Order: sequence, then C-alpha cells, then structure tokens
Amino acid sequence: MEDTSLGKILIIDDNEDLLFAAKMLLKKYAKEVTIEKDPRRIPFLVNNNSYDVILLDMNFTEDTTSGKEGFHWLKQIKEIDPKAVVILITAFGDVEMAVQALKEGATDFILKPWQNEKLLATLSSASKLKESYKEVANISQKSKQLQADMKKPFSDIIGNSASMKNIFSIIDKVAKTDANILILGENGTGKELIARAIHDRSLRKEEIFVGVDMGAITESLFESELFGHKRGAFTDAKEDRAGRFEVADKGSLFLDEIGNLSMPLQSKLLTALQKREVTRIGTNKSISVDIRLICATNMSVHEMVMENTFRQDLLYRINTVEIFLPPLRERHDDITLLAEHFLKVYAKKYRKEFHGFKPGALQLLQSYAWPGNIRELQHAIERAIIMAEGNELDTRDFFFLSSKPIAEKTPQSVSLNLDEVEKNVIQKAIDKNGGNISKAAKELGLTRASLYRRLEKYGL
Repeated sequence: MEDTSLGKILIIDDNEDLLFAAKMLLKKYAKEVTIEKDPRRIPFLVNNNSYDVILLDMNFTEDTTSGKEGFHWLKQIKEIDPKAVVILITAFGDVEMAVQALKEGATDFILKPWQNEKLLATLSSASKLKESYKEVANISQKSKQLQADMKKPFSDIIGNSASMKNIFSIIDKVAKTDANILILGENGTGKELIARAIHDRSLRKEEIFVGVDMGAITESLFESELFGHKRGAFTDAKEDRAGRFEVADKGSLFLDEIGNLSMPLQSKLLTALQKREVTRIGTNKSISVDIRLICATNMSVHEMVMENTFRQDLLYRINTVEIFLPPLRERHDDITLLAEHFLKVYAKKYRKEFHGFKPGALQLLQSYAWPGNIRELQHAIERAIIMAEGNELDTRDFFFLSSKPIAEKTPQSVSLNLDEVEKNVIQKAIDKNGGNISKAAKELGLTRASLYRRLEKYGL
C-alpha cells in the first residue's frame, strides 16, 4: 500500500525535466501530485483546488536570478489562500533571499538540485503544518458553535405524561443508532430539545451538535450556510468558511423547520445527503462528511408530499424514525411540572423570592389552551415573575392570557356535528396511544397519511 501522508502537492516550475522527476519521486508518498510549468495558471489552480503543499520555483524564464517572480506568485497564492503552505525552490539561493521568502509568508526554502531525502523531509514537515492549520480552523469553528450552544437555556426535557414517557422510550431505542430522525410537532413543543436529547445519548455525544433553522435561511444563502464557501466566491465572502455540514462532521446535524424549504433547495439538500459530501461555493472540491441527521418541522410533510410541495425521496431519506411531539394542551400532567421549573429558573435569573403558585393560578394554567405550547408557557411565567408584586404567582399575574379556557365537557356542550364528533374521537385515540400517530391511525382504521390530513384539518 502506498504512503499518501504528504497529501495533495502542487509543483510549479518552468523546467519540464524537473517537474517530471519530482512527480516520479513524490507520487509514491503523496495522495496526488499536480505539476504546472506556466505560473500564470496559479490563480486558477489555487482557486479551484485545495493543496496541502505548494512547491514554487522562484525564477522563471523571464527572470532567472532575482527571485522577483517567485515572490510575486507567492503573494498571489497568499492572497487567495492565506493558510497556503508554500515552499520556494531556486538554484540561486542565499541567506538573504531565504529570510525574505520567510517574511513574505513562505513555509520553507530549498535549493535545487535537491537531495531526495531532504526534499521528502521538508515536504513531510510542511504537510504536518498544513494539517495543523486545518485542525485549528476546525476547532475554532466548532468552538464558536459550542459557545453559541452553551447559551441555549433549558437543556433538560421535563414531562411525566404518558405521551412523553412514550417519547422517552423511543429516544432510548434510536439514540445509539445512526438512524435519521424526523421530529414532528407544533411550534413551541420542544423539537430541538428532543433532538439534543437524542444526540446526548448517542455514540456521537462527545462530538458537536449543530442546529440550523432552515426557515431563516434565504434561497441565496442556502448553499453558503450549509455547504460553505471559498474566499472571494461572492461579494461578502471575505474569508474561507466551512458550512454547517462540515462543522457537524463526526457529530449530529439538526435541520429545524425543514418543511419550509423550496423544491429546488430540497433537491440540493437531497444530493448532499445521498452522497454524504458537500462542495464549497467557489471550488470544485468535494468534501466528505460523516453526520447523524435529525430533522424537524411543524408542517404536515406527508400531506405536502401528496400535494407535490415536498419531495417524497427526501422524506424517505430523513424519516427512518418519526417522533411526534404532542401539543401542551394534550399534556395536562406536565403543565404543573413545567410551570414550577420555569418559576425556579426565572426567579433565580431576576433575583426574586417565590414560594410557588396559588391554587387559582395553577388552575388557570391547566385550563388554558396554550396555542404557543411550552414556549408560550415559558414566556408567560417569565413575564408574570417580572411583574408580580407578591411572593406567590396568582391569577392576576397572568391577566395577559386569553380568558377562553378549554371548553368543559358538560352535557350542554356535547355536539352532534359529525366534524366535532370525528375531532373528539381522533383526540381520544391520540391521547390513548401516548401521541403515537401510527398506533392511533391503526386503532381508528386510517392510514397514517389520512390521519395527518385530519390532524391538519382540525388543528390538532
């Protein structure tokens, strides 16, 4: 097996015999050796490829002794790729020129004709330096992402209802696999927390978790954000940047609100997922990525497939396992737990002493429909704590909530309307099966797609 520890090497020299000899020597030790006798092709080569080491002659046919051409092209390379590892070569070297070359950004300096052992040793050191640059850049990018992640509050999932226990069971089963996960649920139900819980219990837990809000990415920035770009690829591309796929390499990539993607963007995403590789804007180089994919949406993607607004092949790719998060109005057992948790969090944040809730306040929270789900409850508790005057939260502290509670089931409220009857039966089936759509659909005698259509129709 050949040793490719030197990586990809580019050699620029106007001496064809030297180029051929160097290629014959190095092809046993390098992953790829590219030779070029015309220095004017340097910008094209460096812009469209990624080299671990560049060997650059200092003197070409126009000027055989001063080294000015070599310094000129060194500057060009460094402007395109500031982290390029360049070794200058010349037959007319001296100490002064070597010092100047290093000041100009060269990594090393060798004389020709060279000794093969010396050349290989120099290239080996340079290749290791390039590898260290890559590692530092990757660590820096991951560090920025981790710092942003650490600022995200409430990393624990709180719930004791039957539906949440069923979800915990699913998480335990799928976390240690690399199966793609699709999380469904209304806005504010905690889809990202479930995604993080899966990552934290997975074999990738020591690696990074990268979250992307697909609904916030414009069409024009989609490829740059997800796949990265090279410096100068477009007007605002001031530096090389790794996309979210690269940053998430070896870890988990969470694509939130994936249902918001247009069909053209769905196609680009599907290609990247199928090939498990991305190409930065401004280059032709493919970069392999190893990720655990977790997606989420508040939209009925199964119905979108039938309406030809979501690609069926993309849905198959992302939902090896599907998890449905029930809305908070169906998790009455969890409302008190969540309210008490947020009370502690915000009491500490705002340095206030609170002893809990008065019975009327808890009753109000239990009866409220929570259209914004857990996120709305969280904000309601925070606002109440800021404005409250006592040391217990009372109903008057939640005056801003809608006065319309969930309708009580009294004989007078029983409806014979077929739509109302169907809605109530579906709701009971979902509650009974702990939010499991497949089981509820089977019990109702419906296909899962049919049940999703009815959930959308009745706003469940």
